[in-house]
Amino acid sequence: MSRVGLVLVSHSARLAEGLAELAAQMAPDVAIIPAGGSEGDLGTDFDLVSDALGRAQSGAGVILLYDLGSAKLVADIAVEMLGDPTTAAVVDAPLVEGAIAAAVAAQSGAPLDAVLSAAASALHPGSDGALAAGNRVEVELTNDVGLHARPAGLLVRALAGLDAEVRVEHAGRTADARSVLALLGLGAHAGARVTVTADGPDAAEALLRVQTLAAGGFAG
Repeated sequence: MSRVGLVLVSHSARLAEGLAELAAQMAPDVAIIPAGGSEGDLGTDFDLVSDALGRAQSGAGVILLYDLGSAKLVADIAVEMLGDPTTAAVVDAPLVEGAIAAAVAAQSGAPLDAVLSAAASALHPGSDGALAAGNRVEVELTNDVGLHARPAGLLVRALAGLDAEVRVEHAGRTADARSVLALLGLGAHAGARVTVTADGPDAAEALLRVQTLAAGGFAG
């Protein structure tokens, strides 16, 4: 299965490489290519970005995220130089949050426009609004890290394709279960009990998937 690839354009090689490593924990089947630094120093390198763009392409398209303005300029030029620039796009999104959101969406098999949307929406990951009425279950986080990065990513992926609005509540806070960033914001640690509410045609299936994932210790 072809998945949308990611290129992380940063002035710092360490930043790009570290972020790629983090995002890969939640999206092991996605090509996430760091393109940071310039000749061993801070800066951006057009050739490095172009090479990363080619390596990230598997047929489903590539999105490029950047840290600062000049990195965006280099990313834009790299896309324009493609034979078919519609196969890649630069997204205006926070680098870290956008990369995580995009990686999870790409892992689920989402098309290019949906991955772009996921990255862009990282600026507004969720809210503390009240839970909607509907089906609900309470689950215990029996894994070692609670709703940390990788388990949160697995939860988002488990709900992919379902027609349901799913929210998770912990310690008076509420998060959209399709947003890794919102889930991380709950601070739900190992051993915590969270309430999951689902509404929509696939609500029952959504709750079942959450329960199954939690019962298995978020293995996957």
